[in-house]
Amino acid sequence: MSVDPQTEPLREGAVAITVSDRSSDGRREDESGRLLVQALRAIGYAVTEPVVVPDGVDSVAGALREAVGQGARLVVTTGGTGMGPRDLTPEGTREVITRENPGLAELIRREGSRQTPYAAVSRGVVGVVDWPAERGVGGTLVVNLPGRPAAVTEGMDIISPLLGHVLSQVSGGDHTW
Repeated sequence: MSVDPQTEPLREGAVAITVSDRSSDGRREDESGRLLVQALRAIGYAVTEPVVVPDGVDSVAGALREAVGQGARLVVTTGGTGMGPRDLTPEGTREVITRENPGLAELIRREGSRQTPYAAVSRGVVGVVDWPAERGVGGTLVVNLPGRPAAVTEGMDIISPLLGHVLSQVSGGDHTW
């Protein structure tokens, strides 16, 4: 699923966030973030280069709050969803979201498990940050994907067909199916 930006308008802004100690301090190239940006652009989202933050609750929560504050309608993270002691992306995400969507997170794990059994190890969450009333109806969808480059590609393939509907719902739209 791709969009030709010459003939179709870009959707609202999205933010890609890479959560990685090694990428944030320059020890490793951020391949997952690059792939995430490419996938978001391919489906028509306006997105800049990925934001790269170190692992940790505060760094993740801070990056999410900044993205929401800048008006992003969609934020997708990559990394920090495993079982390692610094894999705290879900905890940082839960500090910011107002409503969790376990169904989408489970869909990502279930479909990812068709490629590798390690998909079941991901603790990634999906949820919405509801905007305050003075900002109008709407909110920001936050999706945590694993940090493995293949998992980013697979995860985006899984959620891409659902994004339009989900974001419409977040903004108060009617059920469209």
